[in-house]
Amino acid sequence: MRPISFKRHRFPPAVILQAVRWYFRFTLSLCDVEELMAECGIEVSRETIRCWVIKVGPLIAANLRRGRPSPTRRWHLDEAVVKIGVRRIYLWQAVDDEGEVLDVVVQKRRNKHAALKLLRRLLRNTGIHPEEIVTDKLASYRTAMKVLHLQGRHRPGGMRDNNRAENSHLMIRRRERKQQRFESQGSAQRFLSTLGPIYNPFNLQPHLISRPGLRILRAHAEAAWAAATQAI
Repeated sequence: MRPISFKRHRFPPAVILQAVRWYFRFTLSLCDVEELMAECGIEVSRETIRCWVIKVGPLIAANLRRGRPSPTRRWHLDEAVVKIGVRRIYLWQAVDDEGEVLDVVVQKRRNKHAALKLLRRLLRNTGIHPEEIVTDKLASYRTAMKVLHLQGRHRPGGMRDNNRAENSHLMIRRRERKQQRFESQGSAQRFLSTLGPIYNPFNLQPHLISRPGLRILRAHAEAAWAAATQAI
């Protein structure tokens, strides 16, 4: 973990980290975070919060990514369409079979080259080779798997087979609506690259576990957040 520097900031680190946490942890806009800070007696503008999010958010995400255990070897890949202005942009996302977001790549195309970019990033960043890769029946995946010699591990299926990846789009859809769509392809990529690692520790699925188990997992999530947000 790399400590985060808060030099030359007027507000203390605890305030900055709380604002950044609210913004990424919950479906809130910058205006919502500004109002919550005002409720706590802290007067800060949404532009200041936006600067904190841009500067501190990726540093926290990088620390959380370093501290997370290796993903499972069964991956689910899927792509979703969003509109940025008048253009259709594709969000290529990969999760493992426990719902851990592995990567999100925002691309203009829905072809072999886009699928290759996602797969190469996954192999490089995770450092492991999956045992099985579940996708929908898009032909781009099949041709990309052949290039990377992964066709023996590829399992194309229907929407039901790839529910894990389909469900992972829900958090992105909620944020897209709250932000009244993304402003550009670059801003969408920056935001989603930060959102995924922060979302992962707190994605506990409480409806599937007991209350004692939930308390343990929440304690682990809080410990991961504390380790990732150590200040200099």
